[in-house]
Amino acid sequence: MIIDVDCHNYWCSAEVLLPYMDPFFKDYFVRGERTGPKGAFPHAHRPWFHPEGFKRADIDPQSEAENYQIMKSKHLDKYNIDFAILTGDESLEASTLANPYYANALVKAYNDYQIEEWLPLDDRFVGSIIIAPQDPHLAAEEIRRLGHHPRMVQVLASHGASRPYGDPFYHPIFEACAEVGLPFAMHLGGQGGINSNPIGAGPTTFFWETHAILPQTAMTHVASMIAQGVFEKWPELYMVVIECGVAWVPSVMWRLDANYKALRKETPWLKKLPSEYCRDHIRFTTQPLERPANLQHLWSTLEAMDGKNTLMFASDYPHWDQDDVNALHIPPDWRDNVLGGNALQVYKRIQTIVDSKAA
Repeated sequence: MIIDVDCHNYWCSAEVLLPYMDPFFKDYFVRGERTGPKGAFPHAHRPWFHPEGFKRADIDPQSEAENYQIMKSKHLDKYNIDFAILTGDESLEASTLANPYYANALVKAYNDYQIEEWLPLDDRFVGSIIIAPQDPHLAAEEIRRLGHHPRMVQVLASHGASRPYGDPFYHPIFEACAEVGLPFAMHLGGQGGINSNPIGAGPTTFFWETHAILPQTAMTHVASMIAQGVFEKWPELYMVVIECGVAWVPSVMWRLDANYKALRKETPWLKKLPSEYCRDHIRFTTQPLERPANLQHLWSTLEAMDGKNTLMFASDYPHWDQDDVNALHIPPDWRDNVLGGNALQVYKRIQTIVDSKAA
């Protein structure tokens, strides 16, 4: 089984959201200022730009219908994808806005648009409840509003945020995730506006250098989720880290373990080593896997993070660095786990769909 845990469903214009917005925010959207031309999604922009654009050059839909038809032809059918978790695209950037009510209205409209216009297109599609985490109580309301939909399989936020996700400020989000039985996923993005600079020393100059070191933010969130005891408070919760690389995971866990052993009195609520919480509760996606000249160096690193059981396949369709499911540079005997088996452990709703089809 092949489960793609990061499949981006594009639109040609963010105006597709207008039918799903109440009159006040619809007026805000139509008449208000935004970054970009008519039809762009409102968000605060980052300090650097991709030199060509994020989509693959060969994917250029001219109508809303073509977004699905091209995805079906060039991805779902081509690679025999069994399930594709839709992760939206621009909608994640709502986290950059200072106005949390507008941000929440935007992601709420996207979620309804996704359910009404994307999920019915293909039985292989399952969805993500995108949230604007700058107001955790509004985010929790949105999780509870849609959290029992049988084809919504995760809660999704950008990895750009105003503070580390383990902070108790965000705990209403995890309480709602636990209540509806969904994992919390964090996707690369949201680098701008009210969110903290994703690069520790300050903004970088070029896209390629920025893209290479964006995992800094993911490291902070992972350490915070563990240290603040999120997984002790909600022991069934999974966290999914999407599109943030993986080779950093073992070294960060080694450092966290060493420092926790020496200074554990700071966090008496923790019952296990940080690396054990990571192994039990945090999953990482394959896109983008690092590419050393010596592949064995990568495999040794993946082994150190129990990659056979902690990695999940993500294509990142249709982005410029999309991964080919047939060209994943992982140990061959890991493929069944990484391509689908691990995802079935995390995404219980997908397992339920599989079971119902087999019945």
